[in-house]
Amino acid sequence: MLTEVCAYLKNYFDRGQPKFYGGFEVKNGVIESYNDGDMGLQEGQYFRVIGSVFCDGVWKYGTDTLPNDEVFNGAVWLLALPPDLVSLSGEIDKWMEKYSAFDSTNMSPFNSESFGGYSYNKGQGASTTGGASPAGWQDVFGSRLLRYKKI
Repeated sequence: MLTEVCAYLKNYFDRGQPKFYGGFEVKNGVIESYNDGDMGLQEGQYFRVIGSVFCDGVWKYGTDTLPNDEVFNGAVWLLALPPDLVSLSGEIDKWMEKYSAFDSTNMSPFNSESFGGYSYNKGQGASTTGGASPAGWQDVFGSRLLRYKKI
């Protein structure tokens, strides 16, 4: 989920961290640089892989196992993700597990209903079709993510 969160924020928290470009090999779930040898990744540090067929995204060194062995030309950026953003990403993961299977907001395809003296109207999401759109994690957690978002 951190990959999606960072992409949404347009912020990978790479400022001041080393970036490596060139040839890389992923073998047995671990990435190595052909050009730079030891990239200085520390246990628990996050890094971004760019240009890989199988492993693009944000990973945690020493914890995450990269999914496929491969050799590629691309980039690896060392990151300095704030711990509270990592925690928030975990909350988003839990929210996604609970709600991502629902196809419509609050399990109803209607924007408003009225029956038996009861009526309600749902809030309108931004939608190109003009109807209500289901609330996504960006809507639910947007206000808490706003301070990290780059324009």
